[in-house]
Amino acid sequence: MAMRKHLRPAVVVRYLEALDAREETHGCNVASIARTAFGEEETMPAQYEINQLEKEESWRLFRIIGEFVEGFDALSRITPAVTVFGSARTRPGKFAYDTAEAIGRTLAAAGFTIVTGGGPGVMEAACKGATRAGGKTVGLNIELPLEQKPNPYATISLHFHYFFVRKVMLVKYATAFVLLPGGFGTIDELFETVTLIQTHKIRPFPVILVGRAYWQGLLEWLREQALVDGFISPGDLDFFTLTDEPAEVVKAITEFYRGKDVDLSSPA
Repeated sequence: MAMRKHLRPAVVVRYLEALDAREETHGCNVASIARTAFGEEETMPAQYEINQLEKEESWRLFRIIGEFVEGFDALSRITPAVTVFGSARTRPGKFAYDTAEAIGRTLAAAGFTIVTGGGPGVMEAACKGATRAGGKTVGLNIELPLEQKPNPYATISLHFHYFFVRKVMLVKYATAFVLLPGGFGTIDELFETVTLIQTHKIRPFPVILVGRAYWQGLLEWLREQALVDGFISPGDLDFFTLTDEPAEVVKAITEFYRGKDVDLSSPA
């Protein structure tokens, strides 16, 4: 430790000291290391506002790094994986919940790991179906004031403070996206992902919309408004597959990759 202290700012030295302490106790949670080094319990007098801002920004940087490292370490061996999105508010007996459970079961039987946002509703249902089929499931939880409580069916459960770190994890290890009816969060993930595909930031993969009655209006708007106005290209609509049937989800994924030189065990 002494060799590297003088080469780094004090804020980094504190992080490295915490890292060494964690190593001695065989700890590996990097986000926890960052909290140890830059704990939120420390405060400065109000008159040192600029100094406080600097300290908080340094703490935030290491917490972000910690969340990325923890996510990469935990998820590096889950592929091939399919990420499932949908409303946290749906319940058993509803189309979205029951269909998500069937999709989770079907995908797990086909050898895919199920990745979700880790909460209730569609996320719970997909994990439940996969778990009951003997599959692996991942829950990527986010700290929210409402709705988000971890579901009990995730075999790997991670917790994130930053939405953008969680978004990277939801996309990075996916060989396909399956989206059931949902609200702003589901629609956000849909358009963010097709934007990444459209701009060649990630390799193309199936984007499967489940629930014709729910998604048809959105696709018609894209076709009749955005496409007609020249804001998207005709090929952009080919990103989507629309279905109601769980079996068609697996078929769409396997047919997409058939004959392609793509290693499904390697993250996108």
